[in-house]
Amino acid sequence: MDLVLGVADYHFFTPYVYPASWPEDSILRQTISLLIVTNLGAYALYFFFATLSYYFVFDHSLMKHPQFLKNQVSREIKYTMWALPWMSLPTVSLFLLEIRGFSKLYDHLGEPPHGWVELAGSVVSFLFFTDMLIYFIHRGLHHRLLYKNIHKPHHIWKVPTPFASHAFHPVDGFVQSLPYHIYPFVFPLHKVVYLTLYVLVNIWTISIHDGDFRVPRALKPFINGSAHHTDHHLFFDYNYGQYFTLWDRIGGSFKNPSAFEGSGPLNYVKKMAEEKCNGSVESNCERDGGRQGASSKAD
Repeated sequence: MDLVLGVADYHFFTPYVYPASWPEDSILRQTISLLIVTNLGAYALYFFFATLSYYFVFDHSLMKHPQFLKNQVSREIKYTMWALPWMSLPTVSLFLLEIRGFSKLYDHLGEPPHGWVELAGSVVSFLFFTDMLIYFIHRGLHHRLLYKNIHKPHHIWKVPTPFASHAFHPVDGFVQSLPYHIYPFVFPLHKVVYLTLYVLVNIWTISIHDGDFRVPRALKPFINGSAHHTDHHLFFDYNYGQYFTLWDRIGGSFKNPSAFEGSGPLNYVKKMAEEKCNGSVESNCERDGGRQGASSKAD
């Protein structure tokens, strides 16, 4: 995060915001700057990628599902807008520790090819380390002592849209993000790789709420995608993983997605439309069926 803060200081904070007498390494100044940068960055990532996903990936026929709530999209957005600033408070404290030199982040790549091998290894270990911790944290949040007050707000959205991706209770959102912050305090990681991964995991969080249930056939046994996570929202006790199905399989919480078995939410919507057609005038049925065929793309 010091890379982002350095750019922000050089181009904005130092020339236009803070007095020249206030040093850039002041802990108070760094805290204020991080709060600004973190919130602006979070909102920008959320609205840019969730909006793209909503308009170009999300199957809008899912909005006809009986468990899709009235005004759900606006409610998801409003909840996220309220929650993100609160999530940023503890997050900034960890970013501050990174900037003050307490992490194992580094910025010099080692001699090739060993430097590149180390870099690739750190990406793989980051993904598996964070996936493992998120699995246990997420499953723990489903415990009856924690669920009602912390995790339940995210499960309001039974058929989520990309805008539900960050609609968490602030404690829930921060706790599930902890593995991303813990990793660079335990393992060496290049600063640019860390920043890139941090952006990508936020995009991934949006993608598993995007209602596009397609997964390449070869990856279906391994990748925890939108089909898996939508079933988690619908059926509660399954598919806690973030990227992979590994820990769900080990922990006995894996459920083959209903979308893969022809009984997912899109199939349900299609069945509803067909039943409605059977009781309607043939011309209306044909028109509705054409619209349904144009919008159904996932299974």
